[in-house]
Amino acid sequence: MTNATGFAPRAVLADRLRTHGLATDAALIAGGTLFTAAMAQVEVPMWPVPITGQTLAVVLVGATLGARRGVLSMLVYAIAGLAGAPFFADMQGGLHALTLPSFGYVIGFIPAAGVVGWLARRNWDRHVGRAAVAFTLASAIPFVTGLPYLAVALGALGLPNDLQSVLAAGLYPFVVGGLVKALIAAGIVPLVWKVVGRR
Repeated sequence: MTNATGFAPRAVLADRLRTHGLATDAALIAGGTLFTAAMAQVEVPMWPVPITGQTLAVVLVGATLGARRGVLSMLVYAIAGLAGAPFFADMQGGLHALTLPSFGYVIGFIPAAGVVGWLARRNWDRHVGRAAVAFTLASAIPFVTGLPYLAVALGALGLPNDLQSVLAAGLYPFVVGGLVKALIAAGIVPLVWKVVGRR
């Protein structure tokens, strides 16, 4: 049976594990959270938004875990960081992260993981070309929440927050890096599928 897109939902990489159940799902979600936290520390310091490895982590987690577990993993990441875990860039955590101009991107990680996980269930992660499209799309989603949040934060700081200023601070510096990270993920995930397939 196929859905409206013509693709039958299939397994994601995490489904190939030998064990299944709530404990396995919880471990996978926690693993995705910790991986994203670790990649947040791979950072090129910039203000108001640093360049980090988070976006790469988000697409890898979403593709590997699928939409439901990917979304939960990013929710846990955001909530744990706000609760004080040093999960955000530069080992930051706590409610003060809500005041950071970059926090809107963290919010966007949640739907981004969901979209890439949904596409992965429809085999978009198994071939480099499709994976590149899926991961590029997912990498763009955090900007939908990140840019408006950045505009409000810059305005609250008394800094220019017109459209051009916001794009210059929160979009333009990240386009090339975002594409590179999407292509890296598009190389990794299909390769892992080939290895899994041989087994």
